[in-house]
Amino acid sequence: MKAKDFKIVFMGTPEFAVTILDGIIDSGYNVVSVITTPDKPAGRGQKVSESAVKQYAIKKNLQILQPEKLKSEEFIKALQSLEADLFVVVAFRMLPEIIWSMPPKGTINLHASLLPDYRGAAPINWAIINGEKETGVTTFFIEQEIDTGEILEKQSIPIDKNDTAGDLHDKLMNLGTALVVQSIEKIISGNYRAINQTDILGNKKPKLAPKIFKNDCLINWNQPAEKVHNFIRGLSPYPAAWCILENKTKNEIKNYKITSSKITDRKTSNNSTIELNKIGLFIPCSDFYIEILELQQEGKKKMNAKEFYAGYNKFEFSTHN
Repeated sequence: MKAKDFKIVFMGTPEFAVTILDGIIDSGYNVVSVITTPDKPAGRGQKVSESAVKQYAIKKNLQILQPEKLKSEEFIKALQSLEADLFVVVAFRMLPEIIWSMPPKGTINLHASLLPDYRGAAPINWAIINGEKETGVTTFFIEQEIDTGEILEKQSIPIDKNDTAGDLHDKLMNLGTALVVQSIEKIISGNYRAINQTDILGNKKPKLAPKIFKNDCLINWNQPAEKVHNFIRGLSPYPAAWCILENKTKNEIKNYKITSSKITDRKTSNNSTIELNKIGLFIPCSDFYIEILELQQEGKKKMNAKEFYAGYNKFEFSTHN
C-alpha cells in the first residue's frame, strides 16, 4: 500500500505532538483528521486558547475534531466515518477502548521513555530527577492499561549531566518524529514484531513517572548536591523546583523558583550558610554547595545570580524547610 492510500487519524495537543504530526505529513502519509482538545480560556484575560496541534492543523488545512467527551455517540460516528487504517496518539488524553480498538491496524502511541520504565505522565522529568544516564522514545500499541501495550520500536539517547527537562524534551521530540514514521512504515509493510512488556520486565517492577504537582517540587536542601541539582534540572523550565528563603535581615519569608543550578566542589558542614556575593548565590546541601544560576521570586521576574546580588546583597538569607 502506498503512503498516500494509508489513512491516519492523529491525536495530540502540545508542541511536542506538532513536530511528530509534521514529520508524518512530510513523509507523505494521508492524515485524514486531527483530534485535539477543545478550545479553552487561558491567562488573565481568559482569552480563548487553541492547542498547538489545532493551530498547526489549521495552517495545513486538515480536518479537526475537538470532542468534549471521547465516548460521545457523535464523536464515535465521526471517527468511524473516516475509515482510518491507523490512529497515532502523541501527548493526548487516555482513550476508551471503543476508540483505540477501532482502526484495523490498531492505535499506536509515542512515549518519551524507554518502556516499560517510566510509564506515566512525566517521564522526561522523572528520568532526570532520578539521575538516569540514558532515556529515549518508544512506540507501542495502546491497550487497556496506560503505557503497557506491546512495543513496536525503541530508540535511546544519553542524558547529559546538565540537561534540563526542556533540553531533553526537544531532543526526544526530534528523535520521536523519526521513530513514529519508521513505525508507520513497518505497520504498512507488516514487517514488525511487537514485544510484550511483561517479557522485558520479568519479575522486576518498572520505574514510574506519575504526574507532578506543586507540592512535589519543593527542594530539600538536606540532600546531596547531585540529587538537588538533578531535581532542579528535572523540573526546569516547568513546573519548576521551588524553595522557601528567609530574608533574615527583613524578617521576611518568600517562595522562589529555582530553574538553573550548578554543583560546586566546595564542601559544606553543619554550620554552612547561604552565601551571596559578586561571584554568585551559593546554597549549602548535605555535602557540597550548589550555585544558583537563575531564580524567580514569587510575583517577580526571573533573575540571574548577578541581578539577584544587585538587589539583595545587603541582606542575609537562610533556607526555610
